[in-house]
Amino acid sequence: MTPILVVAALVEDGGRVLVARRPEGTHLAGHWEFPGGKCERGETPEEALRRELKEELDVEAVIGHEVFRTEHRYPDRLIELRFYRCTLAGVPSPLQGQDVRWVARADLHSLTFPPADAAFIEYLTQ
Repeated sequence: MTPILVVAALVEDGGRVLVARRPEGTHLAGHWEFPGGKCERGETPEEALRRELKEELDVEAVIGHEVFRTEHRYPDRLIELRFYRCTLAGVPSPLQGQDVRWVARADLHSLTFPPADAAFIEYLTQ
C-alpha cells in the first residue's frame, strides 16, 4: 500500500499550539488535528501546507523546517504524516466551519486526536 502524504503545521504562540476540529462529513470528524492536509500531485510538502492553511484558515504562512515524521496505518489507508514549524501572517479565520483553538502543550492529552497524531503529541508533551 502506497502511503498518502499528509502535512501538518506546528504553529506556536506563547507556549500554546494551534489546533482545529475536523468538520462533520470528513474522515475522523470531530477529532482535533494540527492544521494541514493531503499533498496533491506535483506539490512539494511545503506548497501543500501553505495551500491547506490558506484554504482552511484564510491565512498566509511561512513554512519552516520539518520537526517530526511518522506513519500510521488505518484499516483503509496508510499515511505518512510530516509536521512543519510554521509562522502565520495574520489571524486564523476558519473557512470550513471548524472550531479552532490555542491549547497549551500540556493540555493536548485532554483532546481527542486521530491515532496518527499520537506519537507527535507524545513528542510535544515530553
